[in-house]
Amino acid sequence: MVEAEGRSYPFDGVEALTPEMLETFPYEYACRDALVEVSTDEWSCVCPFSGLPDFGTITVRYLPAEVCIELKSFKYYLISFRSVGIFQEHAANRVLDDLVASCKPKWMEVVLDYRLRGGIHTVVTVEHGTR
Repeated sequence: MVEAEGRSYPFDGVEALTPEMLETFPYEYACRDALVEVSTDEWSCVCPFSGLPDFGTITVRYLPAEVCIELKSFKYYLISFRSVGIFQEHAANRVLDDLVASCKPKWMEVVLDYRLRGGIHTVVTVEHGTR
């Protein structure tokens, strides 16, 4: 809960995130690299400093090893961030950690491109492995 200008803005902690929702399916062409790119402009979380929502676009690029991320489960996982107070830099790292744990890719990149707020544009990019 954040108090700002006499108002209370409640939000959840990271324990509300649901990485257990992430599902995978076998990648049948493990002998061949395929760059998978998934993107949505429906990214949302809460700024833990102000309690106000952050909106943006999330893009995930990865080289699957043995499994791929099932997209419906990925969407449900992303929705779990909507009421969570998390700094932008931490959100990118948390998504990366959860996805890597779920699908163990050869390489993965997560890009969170936040919408302009207060005249400041933030893009956070984090990587796992070697492309």
